[in-house]
Amino acid sequence: MEQKSSRPLAVYDLDGTLADSAHRQHFLERKPRDWAAFFAAAPQDPPLAEGVALALKSAEECEVVYLTGRPERCRRDTLDWLAAQGLPEGRVWMRRNDDRRPARRTKLEILRRLARDREIRVLVDDDELVCEDAERAGFTVVRARWTGASEVLKDAQEREGRT
Repeated sequence: MEQKSSRPLAVYDLDGTLADSAHRQHFLERKPRDWAAFFAAAPQDPPLAEGVALALKSAEECEVVYLTGRPERCRRDTLDWLAAQGLPEGRVWMRRNDDRRPARRTKLEILRRLARDREIRVLVDDDELVCEDAERAGFTVVRARWTGASEVLKDAQEREGRT
């Protein structure tokens, strides 16, 4: 058996944790929200230095995996972006294209599934609701507070379950 599979997991969110999505927030301020344009602009996200440094440090002891609210249709762009930033290779967990549940529900479901056969050392996420629910479920959480919180994105995550 490969040694890597016994390493604990470090689980990282993308938007607001590793990727600076501020430049595309304006697509969510419109009525109706322009989700297609919001996600189409994701490949231009600048990396968030604090998050990237933490992920690289985590990779020394853990297998890094990514848990995002982005829909599955964004997988290719997301994988390309992660590679371009020099982030550790790892599995990427995304929501189904038709899944509109709040991020805190979808992410907690995946965390619990991962925890069945692997130790989860840490979850790093910027969404307070995700962090609170994960902590209540017994996970160790690092809150990604290195970007300003977006009320528009927070509302969209909760009400429309799109990211």
